[in-house]
Parts: sequence; structure tokens; C-alpha cells
Amino acid sequence: MRAVKIRSTVVGLVAILLSVIVFLVPFAFIVLTAAKTPKDAAALGFTWPKEFAFFDNLVTVLTTRDGMIVRAFFNSAILTIASVAIMVVFASMVGYVLQRKRSRINGVINFFVLAGLIVPPAVVPTIWVLQGLELFKTLPGLILVEATFGLSFCVLLFRAFVASIPKELDEAAVIDGAGPIRLFFTVILPLLRPVIVTVIVVQAVAVFNDFTNPLYFLPGDENATVQLTLYNFLGSTTSASQNNLMFMDILLITIPPLVMYIFFNRQIVAGMTSGAIKG
Repeated sequence: MRAVKIRSTVVGLVAILLSVIVFLVPFAFIVLTAAKTPKDAAALGFTWPKEFAFFDNLVTVLTTRDGMIVRAFFNSAILTIASVAIMVVFASMVGYVLQRKRSRINGVINFFVLAGLIVPPAVVPTIWVLQGLELFKTLPGLILVEATFGLSFCVLLFRAFVASIPKELDEAAVIDGAGPIRLFFTVILPLLRPVIVTVIVVQAVAVFNDFTNPLYFLPGDENATVQLTLYNFLGSTTSASQNNLMFMDILLITIPPLVMYIFFNRQIVAGMTSGAIKG
């Protein structure tokens, strides 16, 4: 018994050490570089700043291109909230129907859901579709793209979690006179809270950190998202002397997803494991 406790303690210490190396060391490097002067940051060394310029770098990043990063945060917030809301509503309904209503077309729907996870997105056909709908280079168009690309993963999560909800609740609600819409939104949806939190946090971080989709489907400075602001300080015409500004920009971009994971870590694990174990 004692040997088991010692072994578990050693494993725990090793896991903590690896977590520090993998996560905290890179974050510390970002913070230190963001606080350096241009000359010190150009060396990209993991050293203490000789002269702190954290506040000056912060002001410079916030005012570059007439406050482009502020507009980018606003665009990313709208993109993230709208995309995740669409995913939660539609994926929860599809997952519920696939789990509860057995029919011949379920296999076809499951095939397309899995295909959405396996088949990589096609950029050119997607641009063609958006142009036909007059949604190319618009925020609503990118919202639909993000919601579509993340829908398959969300459907699988909701379907697995719905399996843990007793069917007797559905039957009792129907006996009380509830229709399909009322049944879902008043009885089923409140019970999906753990997996809803999981989907919100995971997909919000994914959409907020997405770089390729805004680059292809929402070009232009006015439509820039936070990830595209890195082009201000990292490009073919940018010198290495702006490493301090680039890392300050990275620090600002990293804070919102980091805060979400810190506060909702337990809910994410609960939503994932509940559906997996009970489904």
C-alpha cells in the first residue's frame, strides 16, 4: 500500500513538472519578451528585461493602425458569441433527434456528421458558395462558416449526453401535453447544462483562436480578428526589432481563452466524461 502511495506521488509530481514545462515556461517567455525594449526583445532570449517597457508596449499595440486590435477584439467577440450560439442550439436539437428518434435516415445523417469531422474544409468551393449568397467578406458569412465547421463535433457530444437522460421524462412531458418544441426547450435543454458549458468553452476558444478561416473568408483590416492582428508585427516588411510588440499582442490574445479554461476547467471535464460514461 505504501509503495502504491509513493508511486502515485511520484507520478503526480512528474505530471506537475511536465505541465510547468509545457505550459508555464512558454507563457513566462511571452510575458518577459512583451515587457522588453525593442533591442532586448530582438535577441529572443529567455532573460529578465534590462529595462521594463511593458506599459509602453501595451499602449503601442493598442494604438497601432488606429486601434485595429480593439476593432479586432470586437469582431472576434461577435464572431465567437454568434457562432457558438448557433452550434449550441442546432447541435443540441440534432443530437436529441438522432438519439431519441430512430429512423432509416439516421445512418445517412450520422455519415455526414462523421464526414464533417474527417473531410477537410474546401476553401475555394466555400468562397464560391459565400459569393453566391453575397456573404463573402462579411461577418455573417464567417459566422456561418465557423458554426458549420464546428457542428459535427458538437452533435456527437450532445448525442452522447442525451443518451444519459431517461426517456421517461419525455413520456411524462408528452402526457402533460407538451409538444415537441416545448418538450425540448423546457425539459431536455435544461438537463444538457454540463455539455452545453463544455461546448461553449471548447468551441469559443477554437473560434476565437481561429486564424485560417478569417484569413480566407474575411479579409481586410476593418474585418480583422484578433489572430490576424499578428500581421501588424510579423510580416515580410517587419523587422525583428518589433518582437516586443508582437509578443505583447500574443499576450493580449492569449488572456481571454486562458481565463475561460481556468474558470470552466471542471465543467469541461464533467461535460465530456458524463456523455462518454453514460452514453
